[in-house]
Amino acid sequence: MTLNVGQRVRLAADLRLAGSVTPAGEPPEETGAFAASLALAAGIEGTVERVDEHHRQQSHEVREYLRLKSLLDDFGHQMPSASRKQLEEQVGALEEQWVAYQRRMLRVTVRVRLDNGLVLDDVPEEAFASA
Repeated sequence: MTLNVGQRVRLAADLRLAGSVTPAGEPPEETGAFAASLALAAGIEGTVERVDEHHRQQSHEVREYLRLKSLLDDFGHQMPSASRKQLEEQVGALEEQWVAYQRRMLRVTVRVRLDNGLVLDDVPEEAFASA
């Protein structure tokens, strides 16, 4: 599911936020003096304020697959059959890495302002469902 700015969403699962807390007005050096935890129940609704797409880095194998596949697509029909067969084998050997890259190619995070006033930022879009 792709989320859009302004879309109404709800938490798809219970969330627990935990970390250190600094009292207001205290110097930043005091970070970690207190610990806090906040539980949010599935079903809490809010509005998407921002959507960020993070492209994953391509490995050497993925870049090589793209290069060889492009070569095969553009010039394969002009190549001698032995060369084309060798290129097809090289592309086939790298196809598994290409498929794995495509599955995790794009990571989408969102900023959602919940109806109770809390703001969740940099949360994977999978944590929400359409309201």
